[in-house]
Amino acid sequence: MARIKLCFLWHLHQPFYRDLVSGEYRLPWARLHALKDYYGMVKILDEFPDVRQTFNLVPSLLVQLEEYASGKARDRFLNVALKDAEALSVEEKEFLLSFCFQANEERVICRYPRYAELLGHVRQNGQIPGRAVQALTTPMIRDLQILSELAWFDEEYLKKDDEIRSLKNKGRGYTPEDQQTVGRKEKELLGKVLPAYRDAANRGQIEVSTSPFYHPILPLICDSNIADVSHPYVDLPARFAYPGDAAIQLSEAKSYLEHSIGLTVGGLWPPEGAVSDEVFAAAVEAGFKWTATDEGVLERSLGHPLQAEQKYTPYLWKRDNSNIHVIFRDRRLCDLIGVVYARMNPEAAADHFIRELHNVSGGGSAIVPVILDGENAWEHYADNGRPFLRALYERISADAEVEAVTITQALEEARSLPTLQRVFPGSWIDGNFDIWIGAAEDNAAWELLLRARRRFDQVTSATVRNRLLAWEELMIAEGSDWCWWYGPEHSAESRIEFDRLFREHLANVYRLLGDSVPAELSCSLLKPHEPEHRAPSGMIQPVIDGKQTSYMEWTNAGRYRAVHRSGPIHAKRSPIGQLLYGSDGNNLFLCLAQCNASQLTITLRNSSGERFVIEVGRSLTSTLPEGAVEAAIQDLCEVRVSLASLKAKAGSQLFIRIDVSSDGLTMGSLPSYGELELKQIAMAAYTY
Repeated sequence: MARIKLCFLWHLHQPFYRDLVSGEYRLPWARLHALKDYYGMVKILDEFPDVRQTFNLVPSLLVQLEEYASGKARDRFLNVALKDAEALSVEEKEFLLSFCFQANEERVICRYPRYAELLGHVRQNGQIPGRAVQALTTPMIRDLQILSELAWFDEEYLKKDDEIRSLKNKGRGYTPEDQQTVGRKEKELLGKVLPAYRDAANRGQIEVSTSPFYHPILPLICDSNIADVSHPYVDLPARFAYPGDAAIQLSEAKSYLEHSIGLTVGGLWPPEGAVSDEVFAAAVEAGFKWTATDEGVLERSLGHPLQAEQKYTPYLWKRDNSNIHVIFRDRRLCDLIGVVYARMNPEAAADHFIRELHNVSGGGSAIVPVILDGENAWEHYADNGRPFLRALYERISADAEVEAVTITQALEEARSLPTLQRVFPGSWIDGNFDIWIGAAEDNAAWELLLRARRRFDQVTSATVRNRLLAWEELMIAEGSDWCWWYGPEHSAESRIEFDRLFREHLANVYRLLGDSVPAELSCSLLKPHEPEHRAPSGMIQPVIDGKQTSYMEWTNAGRYRAVHRSGPIHAKRSPIGQLLYGSDGNNLFLCLAQCNASQLTITLRNSSGERFVIEVGRSLTSTLPEGAVEAAIQDLCEVRVSLASLKAKAGSQLFIRIDVSSDGLTMGSLPSYGELELKQIAMAAYTY
């Protein structure tokens, strides 16, 4: 028998984007991720019959997929993309430009040269839709309409479908007939998603688990004051305590999967791995047999660092007459797939994962849960992560000591499980709830939710239909995704839309109850973020010695702060705190503060496209002429580069990217993706 039972759980989730009153989808992400991720994630397993996995399907996503597949969804984003470019109004063109580039530039947009070219046109116009519209011809607009949809099609579908592959190869010069083909093929692919999961479940290759219907942070719904346990003295809003809501979200999720979708469900992934004893008791009551969270929660529950035999075994949580199996995800393995491997060669990444997997248990038997997002990570991989997954599944299939199994299979083979009398309340992120409560924006959102929830209980005069819709809007507003984007931790171009949609869901509660909408729901909860990038304010002439020689040497430098705000994937803090840069007219000076790494790779690019690489670590190497580079690392990492060696002409642009490595793995980059333009460096002279 295999010594290591590898339990993949891929979590597939999107918040509910439809406004129940207007019926309109306010954001397109359920549809776009269904095209790009959901179908291919399960279909790739057809090639690897010995690889069994668990997929966590959230009802808030599935409801939307069914509407798109049936053609009932009203999606303005799709309508504008498929409308004849000749007939688009100026406002519709501006709307198109405002969202069609919200994708990973390197991995998604730049795979299509015409798409990248059109992005360049928009950037030349300051990325201002109203200005850029005037610079784009109708054929350019039509190409953008099609490419902004085509870029989201699943990798496997692009290879196998002749019509879609033909459109991809065409590249530009699209026609209205091509737009009709894209719309028809989208509906076709969306209709294949749920049947693919049913087929895989029926043949026993996958197990399906679920989460509460609209993906709320269950411990906070039960009692928001529990956040004070995991983070004492955190600033909390007025207490929100509706355990009955949590119970309903759990029971309706299980019922929906089993009766509406036709899938047997025994397992529960609590949203964001957020758990408490009250949540476990509610899960048992709803009929779930197993659940999961993060190893950090187990460590805080046991009160000491984990040994391998404690970490890689299921537990049985018991309270009174209730019990449920609990497994704990391996954080390092999850982070490697979610963040690190995207920057590596797929084969090398797969080899590294297998080595790590063999090392985790210390040579003994182990059940190793790898539980992570099944959609957002792939946007940062080459070819949507499919080459990596194939390489990984090939190695798992060939390894006699590793068996990829569903979670229920692993539990059926487990014996003499240790018991948990209590679980520490927390989530997979730092073992607390700080992402969703405690910051000013988060707390304001909870206050608005609480007022709407109380008002729902007070008003009983609305019609039965309107009360049911108002209840659904409340359940949607309890979802975790709204507060994911509030607070200082995460940022994205669509953050404003998430804020607006959250407030709209709450406003609909009042409308449906026949009340006037409170004025505060018309005001954004978002606070301005501090600017990350500031240009140099004058010349600098620092001493390259790896320390702050004088207070003034970097005073006039430009600054780029590595602000810890990630996107849909929660990332660890950047190993680089900030970059300082400037010039004396002849040299470019760089200073990396708060840098924690064994190796830095600095890539500089001039406006002609020439790239120059500098490796700074135990030694200094570069592709530049001898004497062109000087570096020193002590308290700081300071670097001098001759501008002449970079062929940086006066008035031209200069770009930089810094990759941080440790033990041979790329641990982070500055900026996170793409390049940073160094401002006011390649100039004949500074003028102020």
